[in-house]
Amino acid sequence: MAFKVFEKGSAPAPTIPTVTIQKRGMFSLNDAAFRLIGEPEGVQFLWDGDAKLIAIQGVPLTTPNAYPTRRQGPGKDTKRGIVLIAGAMFTKFIGIDTSVAKRWVPRLEDGMLIVDLNEPSQTVASTRRRADESPTEEKTGEQDE
Repeated sequence: MAFKVFEKGSAPAPTIPTVTIQKRGMFSLNDAAFRLIGEPEGVQFLWDGDAKLIAIQGVPLTTPNAYPTRRQGPGKDTKRGIVLIAGAMFTKFIGIDTSVAKRWVPRLEDGMLIVDLNEPSQTVASTRRRADESPTEEKTGEQDE
């Protein structure tokens, strides 16, 4: 027999840090990943093209090339939930395919989240539906985390 693992496509345990590159280049960090870098008001993206590594470093918003972090969740003063970071220009610059959302478990190195694009990623399936889709059609891409 040739068994295959069923890939459920849902978010891992909230204690495991994850970084998702959503369709069209938006980055999302879960709460565990965001806390690892100190819950900064902004981040910088760094790229090692030879090793295919993305680094996400927390910085003040006044830093040149800083991208603001935006918490998503119930209420304006939420302290939990995913954090979104606009990253479309960065993903285009490094040439990564963003036609399907993918998730990685990053490592912390020198205060930065390191996403190794050589490591296997998890494809993220969407639970959202557009108005023009029927309830039986499935859509892949960004996931409501």
